[in-house]
Amino acid sequence: MTIGLSRIAQDDEDISIDELRLAARNHGMPLEALRYDETPAGLHYLLIHYDIPDVTGWSLDVLGRTWTLDELRALPAVSRQVTLECAGNGRAKLHPRPVSQPWLDEAVGCATWTGTPLAPLLADLPPDAVDVVFTGLDHGLDRGVEQDYERALPVAEALRSDVVLAYEMNGQPLLPQHGAPLRLVVPGWYGMAHVKWLRSITALDRPFDGFQQAVAYRIAQGPDDEGTPVTRILPKALMVPPGFPDFMTRRRFVDAGRVLLTGRAWSGHAPVAKVEVELDGTWVTADLGPAGDQYAWRRWECAWDATPGEHVLRVRATDADGLTQPVDQPWNRQGMANNTAQRVPVTVRP
Repeated sequence: MTIGLSRIAQDDEDISIDELRLAARNHGMPLEALRYDETPAGLHYLLIHYDIPDVTGWSLDVLGRTWTLDELRALPAVSRQVTLECAGNGRAKLHPRPVSQPWLDEAVGCATWTGTPLAPLLADLPPDAVDVVFTGLDHGLDRGVEQDYERALPVAEALRSDVVLAYEMNGQPLLPQHGAPLRLVVPGWYGMAHVKWLRSITALDRPFDGFQQAVAYRIAQGPDDEGTPVTRILPKALMVPPGFPDFMTRRRFVDAGRVLLTGRAWSGHAPVAKVEVELDGTWVTADLGPAGDQYAWRRWECAWDATPGEHVLRVRATDADGLTQPVDQPWNRQGMANNTAQRVPVTVRP
């Protein structure tokens, strides 16, 4: 079957009904929720590729062995606080715009996931295994290809001690939309790797070439460019929008004087080392809060002496590997791994 290309919007093309329908089903985290160390489940970003499946009679097949949820719950349990971000976060701000779920900045959240470590269940992995494939119950079409949602990890990544088969979110059983009864959590990776409604885990002696691996979630420039796979989350910082908003535009309004700017920063490559805020054309280093779990976001704050007039604030993060957010976002055809510095217009009243 011929696979259709991802579509790029025309210069004057508005957001379509199809994109609005996607945006209504899938939602971002309101940026004021950055104030929470742990994102409440109902505020955490959500992306559902197809339908929330019927999980009646659910079980998990791992390398040929069947597990019930009660059996998995009887295994040793761990909890990890992990920042999840959609690989397409920021796509709608690119020009030209890749036509898909129209994310701005909000496709992110940081929750505590409880479950059992994956590695012990892979003790019988074949010695020639190259990739471990995770298959969900959600089923549909993407660019003409009918499929179950499937992603794979290289064996070394799948055997990491912090990869979890999660059955709880923030101390409560998973909600249907977040993958109940079981999902994969791969700390540090973009959200496409965290397969929901997990039904089977298999091993391959070759790289997995399923649609969501070999076609989708690639950083490519042109229609004939195979591109590179999306993997770990690039460093990013977001600001709690200060003051109060205009209903339609979300533009912010604050009164002149000292304003405490706050937000969160994260990276899937290395711990956050620095956050900078651009105040009236000058980048100022923010204060970082205590470091938490390795892949949880970190609080930052910065004081701004706001003067009357129109202002644009920006924020960017740098991690311990030296990766820094760009001010101008490099373009790619699918709109993946966007980590441009957030831009927040603010009107300061006298």
